[in-house]
Amino acid sequence: MQTENPNASDRRDDVRGPLPKEVWVLSFVSFFADISSEMMVPLLPLFLVGTLGASQLQLGAMEGAAVLIVSLMSAYAGFRSDRTGALGGRVRWLHWGYGLPLLGKSLIAVATSPGWILSGRMLDRFGKGLRGAPRDALIVDSVPASRLGEAFGLHRALDTAGALIGTTVAAFLLWWLVGTPEPDATRGLVSDAPLWVFRVIFAVSAVLGLASWGLTFLVRERRLETHTEGAPEQEPKAAYSWSVWQWKHLPGTYWMVVFMLVLFSLANSSDAFLLLRIRELGFSPWAVVLAYSLFNVTYATVSYPIGAMSDRLGRWRMISIGWGIYLLVYLGFAWLPETQAWGVWPLMAVYGLYMALTEGVGKALIADYAPKDYRGTAMGIYY
Repeated sequence: MQTENPNASDRRDDVRGPLPKEVWVLSFVSFFADISSEMMVPLLPLFLVGTLGASQLQLGAMEGAAVLIVSLMSAYAGFRSDRTGALGGRVRWLHWGYGLPLLGKSLIAVATSPGWILSGRMLDRFGKGLRGAPRDALIVDSVPASRLGEAFGLHRALDTAGALIGTTVAAFLLWWLVGTPEPDATRGLVSDAPLWVFRVIFAVSAVLGLASWGLTFLVRERRLETHTEGAPEQEPKAAYSWSVWQWKHLPGTYWMVVFMLVLFSLANSSDAFLLLRIRELGFSPWAVVLAYSLFNVTYATVSYPIGAMSDRLGRWRMISIGWGIYLLVYLGFAWLPETQAWGVWPLMAVYGLYMALTEGVGKALIADYAPKDYRGTAMGIYY
């Protein structure tokens, strides 16, 4: 398969300079959102399984439902954000997408049973689904094709920097509120952190999410007309037009790219199971969070340069390398003995490299083949 869109040559704009304001604002929206979210993500499996007594089957079901909700709502929001006219646009979806998780995190903070956590998690993921495709389409709207990798790389870098800060703050709060556990208290999945500690951290997480929601009101619609001819020519859309059949306007090359990316994702596993594996190897809750922070250090550090490299060297080349790294990391976790648990640290660092090679670059690849009037639809289906 070709590494670049063969129809994108007339979309190139090689003039370099600062990326548009919209890209920076959207990147900082994600930055603050991930400070909020990643304070919760590495602790949620420990809270659910170790403190509230849920089973790993329940954890898997919750995470599976979360993925399904994100996928369905991303497609819907992406479709709807392609509408034009007074009732159309993408920004409104950001308001809902970053607002609903505030309610979800608040619900988790006061949860007393796995059912309440499920409700809060679903509300949080519902919001994530509403915002993802419109946000990514706004990024594509704002930059020329020759800088798509750079733009998504910047977004992933700040997004992940927020995740790094969030996990580090969570680890610090655990250490500060609980202290370093005794060696015999660090085995198994039963949490040695009291219930109130989790509630405090989750409540702080919900409050910090207000910053990202507030920044969404600074985002404005902007659609460049010079870099979207990556598909057959289209008739102009009528204002307010929208149809569940608009996926038919996406070219065959787009569907081929989606098929390849989805095929790999079917073999992908939730990060929650990696975190539980680290816990099984004898790490305390705050050490699990630090390991997750190391993953984010690598991810944040290399996302921007890798995104910019994909503009020059090709998207598929980067993604293929990332897939190979993913396989090696999971084999490493499967074979890692408890006597060599220190191997968790290099494995999590390398896992961050895999994410940088696939996440932002994958979105840029999808954008290469997205028709101008159906960018939201294209990004939503990809989710």
